[in-house]
Amino acid sequence: MRVLGVDPGLTRCGLGVVDGGLGRSVTCVAVDVVRTPADAELATRLLRISDAVEHWLDVHRPEAVAVERVFSQHNVRTVMGTAQAGGVVALNAARRGLPVVFHTPSEVKAAVTGSGRADKAQVTGMVTRLLKLESQPKPADAADALALAICHLWREPMRERLAAAEEKAAQLARAHKAKLAAAAKDRARRAAGDTNSERNTRR
Repeated sequence: MRVLGVDPGLTRCGLGVVDGGLGRSVTCVAVDVVRTPADAELATRLLRISDAVEHWLDVHRPEAVAVERVFSQHNVRTVMGTAQAGGVVALNAARRGLPVVFHTPSEVKAAVTGSGRADKAQVTGMVTRLLKLESQPKPADAADALALAICHLWREPMRERLAAAEEKAAQLARAHKAKLAAAAKDRARRAAGDTNSERNTRR
């Protein structure tokens, strides 16, 4: 499975494509960072990000897109910019019918390093090791994009199996409830029949 990981941001938007192989093997296909000037109009910056994402979708043909979920930060302006960039990415993917999954920073850190509290240096180091890269991807946005793709490749199959198990359990519960309702209805009908028979006997 091929996944495009995106670390959204207006100033720097990390993009990383990773292929998943047998087991937990992963291979880096491409990684880069899209930059937009801080003094440009918001619409222009979003358009540049959109064009870059469209190009990557055309060239690399991912089967899914993993985007970092906007997390609470002290800088509201930064949060808004991140959310806007993430929305553009999700829209581009949705237009192509690609599944888009948002992963929290702690989910990504836990998947890649084993700790949801790992710092950026630890994430970058593990991404470099897992993908067998000759050098660490820079800046951190590039490493984060690759980490998102790896996280999706490793977590999504488990999430899908869990969702399937929950749906099967729900179906069984509905079937059991329907059987109980039918049995109760049958008992009520029989009780009504016995009452009528008793009345007829008394007559």
